[in-house]
Amino acid sequence: MLNEEGQELFDIRRLALLVEVVEQGSVTAAAEMMMYTPSAVSQQLRKLEQEVGQPLLNRKSRGVVPTEAGQLLAGHARKIVAQMRAAQADLAEIAGLKRGSLAIGTFPTLAGSFLPVVLRTFKKRYPAINLSLRSARFDDLVADLHSGATGLCLLWDYPWNRFRDDSIRITEVFEESTVLLVSRNHPLAGRDEISMEELRKESWIVRAEAHPVVEVLQRAAHEAGFEPSIGFLANDYQEAQVMVSVGMGVAMVPKTAVALQHPDVRVISLGSAAPLRRVFLAQRQDKVYAPAEVAFHSTLLEIARERAADYL
Repeated sequence: MLNEEGQELFDIRRLALLVEVVEQGSVTAAAEMMMYTPSAVSQQLRKLEQEVGQPLLNRKSRGVVPTEAGQLLAGHARKIVAQMRAAQADLAEIAGLKRGSLAIGTFPTLAGSFLPVVLRTFKKRYPAINLSLRSARFDDLVADLHSGATGLCLLWDYPWNRFRDDSIRITEVFEESTVLLVSRNHPLAGRDEISMEELRKESWIVRAEAHPVVEVLQRAAHEAGFEPSIGFLANDYQEAQVMVSVGMGVAMVPKTAVALQHPDVRVISLGSAAPLRRVFLAQRQDKVYAPAEVAFHSTLLEIARERAADYL
C-alpha cells in the first residue's frame, strides 16, 4: 500500500515487533513474547530499517537500545498498534453480535402484525444491536435497499405479478390469504366461508390511491363473473374496518390487515379461491451480509415457521 506521496507504508507487523523490542530491550525477549525466533525478529527489523532508510536500533552486548529514529518510530507505532488492536476488538464484537446496527424496511400491514413478534425475539437475543425500521410503499422500499439505506426489507407480491430483480436475493417468509370483512349485522356475518360469486351485489370498500388491493378485488370479482361496485375509498385498513363496521360495505383485505380487528367486524374465509400474497425478505445480491443481518434472517424464518398457519 502507498501513501499520498507514493511511498510504501510501513508493515504493521514489523512496527509491532519494533515496539516489543524497544519495550523489552532485547530481541530474544521480544521474540519469546511474540512467539517468533530471534533470527526471524532480527530479519524483520532489518527490513524495517531498509524501509525507513536509517538505523533504528543500536546493538549492545546486553540487548538493544533504540536510536533517535527508532525511539520516534516506536512512539508512533505504539499508537498504530493500539488502534489496530482496538479495531480487531470492535470487529470481534460485531461478529459476536455484541454491538452493531441494522436498518430494516417493511410495509404497514406486516409492521402491525407479524414483524413485532420477530423484533421482540430478536431484541431479546441480541439486545446490543441497534435496530431501525422504515415502513413505506413498495417502490420506496426497493429504492432504499438498492441505495443501502436499509440492509434488508420485507416485501410482497402476487402470482400474477411476481417481483423480479436480478440484483436482489429473495427468501419467502410465508404466504398470506385474502379474507372478507363484513359488519356483525350483515346477513353473511354468521358464515365461516363464502365464495366470490355470492358477493356480486355487495358494495365494496377499498384502499384509495390505486392501492394494490383494488387489483386483487377486481381480479377475484372478474373470475367470479362480475364487476365490483366501489362504495368507499379508505386511506388505511383501520378506516376500512370502521366503514365496514357501520354497514357502508364489505371489504377484501390481506389477513395481516386484521391483526387488530374491530369488535363490530367479522372475518370470513374466501376458501380455496382466495388470492394468496407472498411475503418475502429481500437483500442485495452484491453485498457481504453483516452478522446482524444473518441473525435477523434466521430469527425471521424461525418465527415464520411457527406462525405461517396463522396467515392462511
